[in-house]
Amino acid sequence: MANIWFICNLGDAMLAGGALEQVNALFLAEYGTTDCPKDAAIFFRHESEGSLHCEVKVYFSPATANIARTFDAIPCKKPSVNGLGLLAGLEESWLVLFPENYASSTAPRTT
Repeated sequence: MANIWFICNLGDAMLAGGALEQVNALFLAEYGTTDCPKDAAIFFRHESEGSLHCEVKVYFSPATANIARTFDAIPCKKPSVNGLGLLAGLEESWLVLFPENYASSTAPRTT
């Protein structure tokens, strides 16, 4: 499988709740909650990029490319873990997808 990540800008953070729920629901329909592969995860981050209002950006791991296409996500570089939150997938996904940010803890190392 290619190591291509995908990004989708959901727009204004105040209005993105419904879209985040849709992304999560589609992930659960595809993978469920128990047999989810550790490399299948969707992350999100609030980003302002210098503007007054922040936008919600969703990052789809390479294993979730089919879901990403449903939301017209575009290819992007692997995101940094700074400010990133797990929207859908297993907690173990952090270690699998961002091994460079781990020492021996179970939380991402962001410094």
